[in-house]
Amino acid sequence: MFLIIALLGFLLGAIPFSLILGKRFGSGDIRLVGDGNPGAVNAWKSSGWRIGLSAGLLDYLKGALPVGIAHFMLGIGGWRLALVALAPILGHAFSPFLGFRGGKAIATTFGVWTGLLMFEGPVVLGICLGIFYFLVEEDAWSVALGMLGLLGWLLARRMDLTLMAIWGGNFLLVLWKHRRELRRGIKPGRRLIKGLGERELRLQ
Repeated sequence: MFLIIALLGFLLGAIPFSLILGKRFGSGDIRLVGDGNPGAVNAWKSSGWRIGLSAGLLDYLKGALPVGIAHFMLGIGGWRLALVALAPILGHAFSPFLGFRGGKAIATTFGVWTGLLMFEGPVVLGICLGIFYFLVEEDAWSVALGMLGLLGWLLARRMDLTLMAIWGGNFLLVLWKHRRELRRGIKPGRRLIKGLGERELRLQ
């Protein structure tokens, strides 16, 4: 049963909803926008917030649904759960429908951690991403550091080895999909510097 769910999770994760919605209801191939990533952010940039939000929600659900069903309804655990949890992320990141060139799987990652921990996991991850979004300039580094923040929370909560293994696989996939941006190095966030500069001017 868990192999069937893992396979279905991979295939569901591989469906490029952002690309489909962009071509069907938006302005065309979203891979021609921004960094060329077939994900919800570029769908938003190319076709507006409605398409981007819809694509992001679908990418989120393709992580949350199979993992949540396996975990909470079928009671799958251990290494079997790890395989099920990583399957949608792998499918999104290496979609066979796109020549194994998929998206960066951030929305799907949020969905997977919802399926594992309900809303506790994605809330922590979202807070960490939000903090590092302002602290560092490169978005890829904010994602990587946000994942490390999630690790710190998992350790503080003394989560079991299954969740740690899932985090490890998830983190490696995030690093791989953001490898080009991460090579640019980490720099202080311009958003934070700009905000501090504006505050200083108001105080003068």
